[in-house]
Amino acid sequence: MLAFAKNLTADGLLLGNSVAEWLIAGLVGIAVWTGLWIVRKLIAARYKGYASARNPTAIRLIAYLIGNTKQVLFLAIALDTAQETLRFPAKVQHIVSNVVLILILVQVGLWAGRTVRFYLTMKEAERGADQVFAGSLDIINFVTGILIWSLLILVALDNFGVNITALLAGLGVGGVAVALALQNVLGDLFASLSIALDKPFVVGDNLVIDGFIGKVEHIGIKTTRLRSESGEQIILSNADILKSRVRNSGRAPELRALATIRVAYSTPLDKLKAIPTLLERIVREHAQARFDRCHLKTLGDSSLLFELSYFVRQPSVNPLLDLQQAVNFRILDEFKGLGVEFAYPAQLVVLDRLDSAAAARE
Repeated sequence: MLAFAKNLTADGLLLGNSVAEWLIAGLVGIAVWTGLWIVRKLIAARYKGYASARNPTAIRLIAYLIGNTKQVLFLAIALDTAQETLRFPAKVQHIVSNVVLILILVQVGLWAGRTVRFYLTMKEAERGADQVFAGSLDIINFVTGILIWSLLILVALDNFGVNITALLAGLGVGGVAVALALQNVLGDLFASLSIALDKPFVVGDNLVIDGFIGKVEHIGIKTTRLRSESGEQIILSNADILKSRVRNSGRAPELRALATIRVAYSTPLDKLKAIPTLLERIVREHAQARFDRCHLKTLGDSSLLFELSYFVRQPSVNPLLDLQQAVNFRILDEFKGLGVEFAYPAQLVVLDRLDSAAAARE
């Protein structure tokens, strides 16, 4: 109260300004804040119209950022405008300028984060329902958020008179020590970023990784989780995944079924010649199948081996096993009607029976 009283002189001054000047500054600040608030409400109300794809991306981004502008910016502009009508001592002027700077930097950080989010959301919408960024949005937002706010903190410290050169040098040495201590965690983090940007697989893809088979459920900062066919969850390190050979069937437009059919040697030649055509006809009966080839591939030890190759179109819609089952049932039915017998591994042993005299001579 004593300090406050000292600032009040006999002339009715407060920090070198009269009560009337303070009232005028307050009215100016309130008017500026109210005007900016009204403009933002109007643009936010019309944002859905600007968000249409027919508008240029820059216009949509500007409307999006204005619609998501926070009160801190209005407060900073109103405070800066109001203080222009007043006269402050140098120390007080420095404090006010720093407060305005902090508020503006906070809004700049929010805008930068919103810009990244807008870009990623737009790219996700362009790819439709394939969930390209489903497992990577959190990762990219997390990393970019750290970079944005770290940069803004350094800018604020520099304006406050802090020697950031020495601070950066110290952070560099400390960063090296932290990186060495957390190299496994950082390796997984950068691996997750590589997966997010390069997109070798996305959520929903079926993968085969070093003998592990499953559907991708989640792509995290450190691990990727698969759901196996037997129901258990398989958790793999992102760094280990990038070092492995990954087979991704989730993006295959077709999957091939390769069947080996064993036929007995006793089958008549005319029936053997008819088998490739018969198998081709069976495959072509199914609209979701595409016939590739069928040949008598090998004269085996105990059977004739026919190899049948065909593809299932859109395996995500038409499961390969369903098609294989339908084709196999038709093969069994047709072979039974044709009188062709399947062969199974067998070995014929021939015994020569020698008469006793010959055996005695030996």
